[in-house]
Amino acid sequence: QVQLVESGGGLVQAGGSLRLSCAASGRKFNGYYMGWFRQAPGKEREFVAVISWSGMSLAYADSVKDRFTISRDNAKNTVYLQMNSLNVADTAVYYCAAGGRLSTVVRTTAAVDYWGQGTQVTVSA
Repeated sequence: QVQLVESGGGLVQAGGSLRLSCAASGRKFNGYYMGWFRQAPGKEREFVAVISWSGMSLAYADSVKDRFTISRDNAKNTVYLQMNSLNVADTAVYYCAAGGRLSTVVRTTAAVDYWGQGTQVTVSA
């Protein structure tokens, strides 16, 4: 059974930082892009960042570029999201994702094959 388990969410003040982790189990994601999406209350789930298997190809949503950094450790089957300079607009449930069709160009929820359960990130003013 494939599982993506996120951790690292929480409450932080505006301007602060958090690091999310996503541990994958049940299979190896060789060749898969992995990424992060988020969903704020009353809004659709949106793309945040994606990384290729090699780690050489990255993409970010414009709203998080230069503040967030995605990385992965394939030996640990884990992907990370370092979030700096957080603001209230970053408040959302953050979901880890893996998909065979996911890429730096294809960033839609339809391209995701596996989802994590989500971790809450709340940024206070």
